[in-house]
Amino acid sequence: MSDQFRLATVKDAEKLLELIKRAYQTIRELEIEFTAVHVDMEMILENLSEHTCFVLEREGRLLATISLRSLVEVTEYPFLYWFAVDPDCKNQGIGSRLLRYVEETVVRDTLHAPCATLATSRKHPWLLSMYERNGYIPFYERDLGHDDKLVFLQKRLIHSPTAASETHNEEVSI
Repeated sequence: MSDQFRLATVKDAEKLLELIKRAYQTIRELEIEFTAVHVDMEMILENLSEHTCFVLEREGRLLATISLRSLVEVTEYPFLYWFAVDPDCKNQGIGSRLLRYVEETVVRDTLHAPCATLATSRKHPWLLSMYERNGYIPFYERDLGHDDKLVFLQKRLIHSPTAASETHNEEVSI
């Protein structure tokens, strides 16, 4: 049973769509207004063509995915989004492994970025605290739906004096 971290391709589109739909079911039930809650094939293909999407695969099965893009409206550092783990793989460390791979191998070692950023819902029962336990620090919030806040977090990956937060107040779609 060998796990592989790799870039997703158009050939993965159907599997990615199913994975994200299944993984975001709980968020849909919580009525959190993430873009991924409404994902469709067009959005998957657009993400694959315009941004960078990583997967953790085992024997042809996609276990987790996370995408990477620039979000200059909020931060100068790489932004991680559409983080999804197959619900059948919860509590096995699959998501943590993929997140750590992208943080260290891609953001820190390849892009040489001192920080990674991501965002989550303030009203989600455990995501914010999970990211904070993993070293992410909130730096900015904006409205998300009628009763929620989108919390942007940053994790320092390279310790240097230039790794400071840059925040802006632009509307952003996650």
